[in-house]
Amino acid sequence: MSIRRFEAVKEAMKRTPVEFNATNKQVSEYYGSHVFGYDNMKEYLSEEAFNSVNDAIEKGTSIDRKMAEQVAACMKAWAISHNVTHYTHWFQPLTGTTAEKHDGFFEPVGNGRVIERFGGSQLAQQEPDASSFPSGGIRNTFEARGYTAWDPSSPAFTWGKTLCIPTIFVSYTGEALDFKTPLLKSVSALDKAATDVCQYFDKNVTKVIATLGWEQEYFLIDAALYNVRFDLQQTGRTLFGASPAKGQQLEDHYWGSIPERAAAYMRDFEYECHLLGIPVKTRHNEVAPAQFECAPVFEEVSVAVDHNQLLMDVM
Repeated sequence: MSIRRFEAVKEAMKRTPVEFNATNKQVSEYYGSHVFGYDNMKEYLSEEAFNSVNDAIEKGTSIDRKMAEQVAACMKAWAISHNVTHYTHWFQPLTGTTAEKHDGFFEPVGNGRVIERFGGSQLAQQEPDASSFPSGGIRNTFEARGYTAWDPSSPAFTWGKTLCIPTIFVSYTGEALDFKTPLLKSVSALDKAATDVCQYFDKNVTKVIATLGWEQEYFLIDAALYNVRFDLQQTGRTLFGASPAKGQQLEDHYWGSIPERAAAYMRDFEYECHLLGIPVKTRHNEVAPAQFECAPVFEEVSVAVDHNQLLMDVM
């Protein structure tokens, strides 16, 4: 093992930064271009449909079937313009990660032919097999039915060749099977309670928005070194090796000059984040060797949680 590790160190020392040259444009020119957000909805939706979706986001009103059909058609047209071929309801089951099942934008019409189709029913609700997802012991595994339902407060986005539609995930009896459903309920309860308090001081306050500014800390390990560390491969963390430093012994690394290989990586994933509308703005060295941090601007809490999950996929 020691020989393999020395060889891995030699290999890592030979590497040079892989420069990232995606675009010379300013961030404002491409930010959110892979998101069916405000500007794209304005462009593709009729005024009536746009107002319906905006009211659902701002006021929590429902979107009727007619408007859902129009939103689905426009969302499909926008996605196909980005060379997308599939769609998925993107949700957060009780596994700590995200889940998705991809379906094509077509339906058979007989005689060996198909047509591109994506309607309001496919946008609003899907029925994934819920038997293999954690349920907290609330039901037997053979009671498999579960539903995903569109969350219009979090914008759809394209990831590769797939249109991802953020959704909640509930059982057929209505229990939450995900992390987003209780979050949205909590946000609604907080809005109501905080608005009641605010109106003691200002009667014009009609809504209180909870925001979140998460930070993502991570380690960058050279592939050669990673491949000789079975603890990292199997568990994603260090199980053996030298004891970690205590106190402030490594304070010189904190906010120090960012190594060029790490900086090239940061430029790459920040570009991908900005395409997806994730407002990553800050980056710096953390305390431990090879530890770094990125942080976005504060956002509405449910959108921020979605972006945090998505950023981990990007990384």
